[in-house]
Amino acid sequence: MPGYPADMPEGDALHRAAARLQVLVGQQLQVETPHPRAAGKHLAERLDGQRLEAVEAVGKNLLLRFESGLVLRSHLRMSGRWRVEPAGARRRGLPWLILRGAEHEAVLWNGPVLELVRAGEVTRRVGPDILASPPDLPGMLRRLRAESQERQVGDALLDQRLVAGIGNMWRSEALWEARVSPWRGLGLLGDDELRRVLESAQRLMQAGAHGARPLRHVYRRAGRPCRRCGVTIESQPQGDDLRTAYWCPGCQRD
Repeated sequence: MPGYPADMPEGDALHRAAARLQVLVGQQLQVETPHPRAAGKHLAERLDGQRLEAVEAVGKNLLLRFESGLVLRSHLRMSGRWRVEPAGARRRGLPWLILRGAEHEAVLWNGPVLELVRAGEVTRRVGPDILASPPDLPGMLRRLRAESQERQVGDALLDQRLVAGIGNMWRSEALWEARVSPWRGLGLLGDDELRRVLESAQRLMQAGAHGARPLRHVYRRAGRPCRRCGVTIESQPQGDDLRTAYWCPGCQRD
């Protein structure tokens, strides 16, 4: 929306990036790390000349698997962005990473998390991916039920150990669509209600992964009327990380 800073990349953005990077799969890549902070990780020395075997998104992580078995993990946090450009394209500034193939190159800008990991390490420490095909909804429910049932659902949905991929925008929109308040404790929600929230998140994010830009109903609309019931939308920090929750107190009651 005009006037707002860029949204934090969520799971659907990582799936779009993974789709763009498929043009490099199967190629031996030239690897450069122009940014000093990335150069200090010695990634180019370990990856240059290797064949890229696979690119996949797991939650908010982009995983690039090379022929040696090394896996490059990229997490974008608030500022990172992947771009795919013609090989040798001119640019200004210092990207963190350049992966150059025969005709295209993938460029990572502002990559706050960039590391080499062992295969399977990331998937062991995150929950089921909301954009997996099909998503493991029973596994997500089990993890949510294993948490303290006093934990607020809006906070729990952002915990990547429980459900991977959901960020602030989609948790707000999914809860609104399911008519569930972010402030309700997990123990006050039935399994059907939790499943409805997860299904809403999956459906909205799947559309986003394919390039759709769904209409925002509550996210960053504090002070405006709810599109469904007309009550004024509210916002307030939630959880230890103080991520801003957006909700309609009229149709998302505690």
